[in-house]
Amino acid sequence: MGKELVRMTGIMKEFPGVKALDSVKLDLYAGEVLALLGENGAGKSTLMKILSGVYQRDDGEIILFGNKIGEWDANKAKNAGVSIIHQELNMCTHLSVAENIFLGRELIKNGRLDNERMNQETKEILHKLNIDIDPREQVSELAVSKQQMVEIAKALSQNAKVLIMDEPTSALTSKEIDDLFKIINQLKSEGIGIIYISHRLEELQHIVDRVIIMRDGKYITQMPYDINRMDEIIANMVGHEIKEKFPRVSCEKGKKILEVKHLNAGRMVRDINLELYEGEIVGIAGLMGAGRTETTRAIFGIDSKESGEIFIDGKEVKISCPADSIKAGLVLAPEDRKKDGLCTRLSIADNIALPNLDILCEGPEGTVNRKKEKAMVDDAVKSLKIKLPNAQVDAGSLSGGNQQKVVVAKWLARNSRVVIFDEPTRGIDVAAKVEIYNLMNQLKQNGIGVMFVSSEMPEVMGMSDRIIVMCDGRITGELSVEEATQDMILTKATQFEQKTAL
Repeated sequence: MGKELVRMTGIMKEFPGVKALDSVKLDLYAGEVLALLGENGAGKSTLMKILSGVYQRDDGEIILFGNKIGEWDANKAKNAGVSIIHQELNMCTHLSVAENIFLGRELIKNGRLDNERMNQETKEILHKLNIDIDPREQVSELAVSKQQMVEIAKALSQNAKVLIMDEPTSALTSKEIDDLFKIINQLKSEGIGIIYISHRLEELQHIVDRVIIMRDGKYITQMPYDINRMDEIIANMVGHEIKEKFPRVSCEKGKKILEVKHLNAGRMVRDINLELYEGEIVGIAGLMGAGRTETTRAIFGIDSKESGEIFIDGKEVKISCPADSIKAGLVLAPEDRKKDGLCTRLSIADNIALPNLDILCEGPEGTVNRKKEKAMVDDAVKSLKIKLPNAQVDAGSLSGGNQQKVVVAKWLARNSRVVIFDEPTRGIDVAAKVEIYNLMNQLKQNGIGVMFVSSEMPEVMGMSDRIIVMCDGRITGELSVEEATQDMILTKATQFEQKTAL
């Protein structure tokens, strides 16, 4: 182990009504990958925002590269060699890739932006990371996975000595994750210290040397990483043993609820035919770019359809926008919860009430029944065990996992027949995942049809009754959970790629 880069002791931080950090400690050494683990809301991101100067600590001591830190902000941290890749994407989407990477430290020539040099240096950075992106391309035109890689490139371009990665792989493909791990091991060999936050515990074995575990804003323990101690790690994270990661329940299959016939919507949704029954969970598997999210968006009415029919309970429904879909009893929890699923500057109560105003409003003037609204919010918060000081705080102030729960919570009050989840557990900790799975089971047991998209193969196989596989915008296979294997799913998920190769 190399020399000590960071030592944090007695770190305290309070927000209105919440003690986020309570005397937390952390140390990091050169050439080490340290996994910082804990449930959503454990305080991991808050601690890292203090180290990177985004938040100010209320108490405690930080020693960086042997020097005690006094006043601290993001610019000082960056200049000192501390870079952070935040959990939520944080870029200017109207600017180019190069402009984002050099944002705040632009290169100037003769009093003007030296775009040629910035583009060239960005190209070199991206080439080092094995990322195939044009530096001149506008960020808004990139897929989420590519935007995430730009964030990583930006952090690494600043010659960091301490690199903080908060859920860096949540939107990456398997190949991109492999490329990232190669980069991490390269940086590790160069003596850079890396603090790695992830809820994908299975990926830790490829890069991590040591783990520090937090729970409820407190330091719990630290240990060398050992895959054979995973049950112990999880138990320390959640405070108790989790006996079953995928609590799938069996239900009697009922009548057909949803039928989609010959749905077409752009290049990524081609002749989609699928069915969903009462008391059934259907998983949609496939590689990134297979058209899974596009299919859910077309069914829900976000993206316009070229052709196709949708039937709910045997009756054709005309869905031209999400309002039509909601009224018909078909709802969607989208992939990007922050962008598409929440109004982050509104309260939790407002977020839950907003799509349910037709239920909550009374009288000719459409006045909201506050008593009914409070009951709806209280029931949803209790049902999903959402951790919050009160329902009036902004939804954007919650941890990623609790934000996802709010997205789901707003549909619980409706008499929905079909619930579609797009990457429901992205960026969510182990215990919160189980709660989402239990919610899916609850819907299933109530006779509601559940469909979900997931990039995590164990999750698809663990929670689905039936698995639909997509590739290149088409359904390439359908498997019962009893017959499905990872190899079979992967074969069908690459069917069109294999044909192209031939």
